[in-house]
Amino acid sequence: MKVLITGGYGFIGSFVAERFYKEGYKVFILDNLSSGNQRNVTFPHKAYELDVADKKCDEVFKSNRFDVVVHLAAQVSVAASMEDPLLDTNTNILGLVNMLKLSSKYGVSKFIFASSAAVYGMNENTPLLEDSACDPVSVYGINKHIGELYCRKWTEMYGLRTAAFRLANVYGPRQSSVGEGGVISTFLTQINHGKEIVLHGDGSQTRDFIYVEDVADAIFRSVTTDDTGVMNLSTNQESSINELIDILGANQPLQGILQREKRPGDVDKSVLDNSRAKRRLDWVPMYSLAEGLEKTAQWYQATIAEKEQEQESEAKKTIQWLYSWDARPYIENILAFLLVIFATVGTVNSGVFDLKLIYIVLIGAIYGTKQSLLSVILACGLFIGESLHNGRDVVSLLYDANVLFHIAVYFIIGIAVGYSIDKRNRDVLSKELQRQAIEEKYDFLKDIYNDVLLVKQELQQQIVNSEDSFGKIYSITKELDSLEPERVLQKSVKVLERIMKSDEIAIYTMNQNGSFLRLMAKSNKAGFDLPRSLKMSEHAYLTELMTGKKIIVNKEMRHDMPLIAAPIFDKGKIVAVVTLQQLGFENFTMYTQNLFQVAVQLISSALSRSLRYLNSTQKDRYLKDTSILIPAYFSAMVKNKRDAKQQLNTDFTLLAVDFGQMDLQTLSTYIASSLREADYMGMDEAGDVYIILSNSNEQEANIVIDRLGRLGIASRIVQEKDQDRFSLKDGAYA
Repeated sequence: MKVLITGGYGFIGSFVAERFYKEGYKVFILDNLSSGNQRNVTFPHKAYELDVADKKCDEVFKSNRFDVVVHLAAQVSVAASMEDPLLDTNTNILGLVNMLKLSSKYGVSKFIFASSAAVYGMNENTPLLEDSACDPVSVYGINKHIGELYCRKWTEMYGLRTAAFRLANVYGPRQSSVGEGGVISTFLTQINHGKEIVLHGDGSQTRDFIYVEDVADAIFRSVTTDDTGVMNLSTNQESSINELIDILGANQPLQGILQREKRPGDVDKSVLDNSRAKRRLDWVPMYSLAEGLEKTAQWYQATIAEKEQEQESEAKKTIQWLYSWDARPYIENILAFLLVIFATVGTVNSGVFDLKLIYIVLIGAIYGTKQSLLSVILACGLFIGESLHNGRDVVSLLYDANVLFHIAVYFIIGIAVGYSIDKRNRDVLSKELQRQAIEEKYDFLKDIYNDVLLVKQELQQQIVNSEDSFGKIYSITKELDSLEPERVLQKSVKVLERIMKSDEIAIYTMNQNGSFLRLMAKSNKAGFDLPRSLKMSEHAYLTELMTGKKIIVNKEMRHDMPLIAAPIFDKGKIVAVVTLQQLGFENFTMYTQNLFQVAVQLISSALSRSLRYLNSTQKDRYLKDTSILIPAYFSAMVKNKRDAKQQLNTDFTLLAVDFGQMDLQTLSTYIASSLREADYMGMDEAGDVYIILSNSNEQEANIVIDRLGRLGIASRIVQEKDQDRFSLKDGAYA
């Protein structure tokens, strides 16, 4: 079983993750580390450093197929929600909606949402029941209440089982001093730093404090039940702040209490009724306030020294960084200036070249504007010094046009060179940042791919070892490991023939507007002829397939539709359709139907991977600003077509194009308008242009030749015996 815990490195999340791990779950954590700490989780798990609203989360869900999602990632400070409502809404609403959407999309069986007692607002008719009036007085409480509504509606609309827990004041180890329930962590932080406890109000206000491990236990138990809806998580025990201080003082000495005015909006009484959770989850809180505080205080005492050491270490690093200021450019600038002085003092200026100007240009070219200006100032100083040394006086220099001209030239050259170098450096930096962003995206996708590959290998080994028929699927579908979509589809026909024990398999690909299907590959059986294209509106089963997006079985044995048809998906969109026309009566069972569906899902996965590769290498495949394949890819495409013809008897025709003086961009535009989506243009090593007409015979090719002729483009059919020169060596292209 797989569980995804958002905010799993946080205070509550780390305890929930730990509980699921102890129960044998494979734990995945999604956290942007804005408040969480990776050191909170020490057991083996898989982590994704992402925001819950990030689009990349789709890849995480798609590759792992979680059984349970526990959504704990949130902005937890009531005060912060009032200061920045937009930030709170972005995190607590948009992130939740994204998690709900992905959970329903990828078949999560249970979704847990952490709500809050803040939804009740100033309601002091304690103990508060789940049916009590909700009137939140903070943006945080409003968004938590809205989040509960989202969960309920997702259950009603999409069938996703959701449970929302209204948490009382949770406390325990690893808690920061911000957010709800932070009064205990705040007091312990003040005590362990030898400070007075700051008490707002007279301390008579009451709270319902619940230890974090009790919360984690309740959340885990909720996954094992079918219960949905809202539940309070609390101890149903009312404890005053004064009682809390007394317990803390009994465990360790206090420096005193600093009493201040009661904060506006603070509730005087807060206690939640936990009867529903106890009844539905077979759960009771195990820790009393005294026991929980003792464990929490021990943790704070054990970690406070470590935190102080870390702070000292960080301070030392900051000081070291300040002392590590790079003085090399200034030193080299001064050394270069001294060389100029050495080379010019005592010599006669020939007027051919100016060493000071060369010095300015070199420094500017190496270091940019800052050092360039320094070199200009030094060069001007040297020039004026030389003039004074030669008997000139300061006043005369101010009126000497030649002197002013030299100084102006120094400044202009220095600023121009420095600015151009700085601009180049900025451009380089910008490109570097773009490269880093691309590398980060690549690393993320690579991690996802490796995770999927690892899971695939594990499942494959399990299935093969079980000696079940499904093991055959995994061994056969290894053949689908190709990075070319057409080759994947061609191999898929052979794979399905072996799995389904049928020699009447066909695959149709969808055109861009979704109105037509074009035959891409079919079984090489004598007499097995199918239409080369299918119009969606003319076949009811295709409309049903597009609408339902699931396998269709011809139980009525209608002659105008295949026996079984299933969609092939890429990014949730149907891109192709697999049909099985005939099957032996003894094999027409529910088991066979499931077998077919599993095989098609594996084909979808292989095709999606190849399409992603195709998109990422799109620019490398074509001549610039054209739809013409470069020679290597064109030769490989011809080889693909020849292999398909040999193995599956799939027709194709190769046309040679005589484009005369027409430029390639214009030629590409003209030809593209006359071709179908499954056809290709390409160029060979000699610079000649060809057209590949997929699934076409010579008669259909002549129609294209006539169509191109009307555009002023001559073309002819390349005979099969002349196509050998386009083939590549084995292994050159896959």
